[in-house]
Amino acid sequence: MLNVAVIGYVWPEPNSSAAGQNMLAIIKRCLSADFNVTFLTAATDSDHKEDLTALGVDVHSVALNCSSFNSQIAHIKPDVVIFDRYMTEEQFSWRVKEACPDALRVLNTEDLHSLRQARHEAVKQDNDARLAQLNSELAQREVAAILRSDLTLVISKREMALLTEHYGVPRAQLQYHPLVVGKTPLVTLPFEERAHFVHIGNFRHAPNWDAVLQLKQSIWPEIRKALPKAELHIYGAYPPKKATQLHNEKQGFLVKGWAENVESIMLSAKALIAPLRFGAGIKGKLIDAMRCATPSITTWIGAEGITSTASITANSNIQEIDDPKQLAQWPGALCSANTTDAAVIQDYVRQAVALHNDKSTWDSASNLTATILSSFESEQPEVPLIEKITGLKQSLNTHRNGLFMQSLLWHQTLTASKYMSQWIEAKNK
Repeated sequence: MLNVAVIGYVWPEPNSSAAGQNMLAIIKRCLSADFNVTFLTAATDSDHKEDLTALGVDVHSVALNCSSFNSQIAHIKPDVVIFDRYMTEEQFSWRVKEACPDALRVLNTEDLHSLRQARHEAVKQDNDARLAQLNSELAQREVAAILRSDLTLVISKREMALLTEHYGVPRAQLQYHPLVVGKTPLVTLPFEERAHFVHIGNFRHAPNWDAVLQLKQSIWPEIRKALPKAELHIYGAYPPKKATQLHNEKQGFLVKGWAENVESIMLSAKALIAPLRFGAGIKGKLIDAMRCATPSITTWIGAEGITSTASITANSNIQEIDDPKQLAQWPGALCSANTTDAAVIQDYVRQAVALHNDKSTWDSASNLTATILSSFESEQPEVPLIEKITGLKQSLNTHRNGLFMQSLLWHQTLTASKYMSQWIEAKNK
């Protein structure tokens, strides 16, 4: 039986984000393997957090930039430490290495933050996310965290390819860990019993907020002209005032906020609309829609990691396919991410009208959801997560001896985060 310590960047909120679902799935897999699990976090309390104690997890708070953590982690004596996102690895991994040198260090990326930021920067500069510059300072930090770790969990095969083919991360340090799909409802509603459109996403996540703005400012007004009685229901955790102020019943643009039951919302909607212009990882909202046999209208960003839509070019830029005719089948429609183009807006309108009014179009898209989900679920890692962790723990020295870049990054001249943390601690005293 292994002792596993999970250091969370935030509390797991499976009903708020795909990241929360992913972290909870990891914890549950460890518990199902009869591992002892301890969850530690410096995050403030959350109303929507999962009750980890009820699952049998020991929960403790920790302080940032404080040597008290060294004593805490030494007392736990973990065999495995899982860091939630690269920021947590930067903050705590050196302390874990000093206090528990024989612990297997695992980084859970959730998604590649540097990839998402690079795409966001490209969009903010009125460029296409396909032109994102990969070699950013944040990418250096994130890839360094990956190389320092013994194993990194990557949620998307697209991001696996990026890490190995562009950044040169050894395959031995990576584990494909896809988002868990979850159960499909036993009964789904037919076309005749569904109404309106839905969009869902945590408002604190920049790609989701951007998508809401695209809907409000460009896409929905044109759809509403074609479907004057249709409504768009906007759901998501932590809606700020600037989001609730977008609510307009006359326009059929209804900001609902927190979703108590995502499944019931998806089951009753004609279609999900997610005009994502940037982002990374796997989009949980699109998986949820497919579980509920609900068609969706999104972009290559939304489809990324679920179907094959991307490759890496020789000039180190991201080259995404943005022609719907070249994309893999999708249960609904994949539109261009360029929502500033009038022709693209009209494409959203055409697709929305077809799914809203035409039963045969809707049925074809709805029936395709099971096929896409089945294909996605069939692409499992070569070695299951628990088996991978157990195997690496048993051969940890051999594994580390083969990782030159890991030892290089742990060289004393490259431990800036350690000395910064110690300086902050001394300053606070």
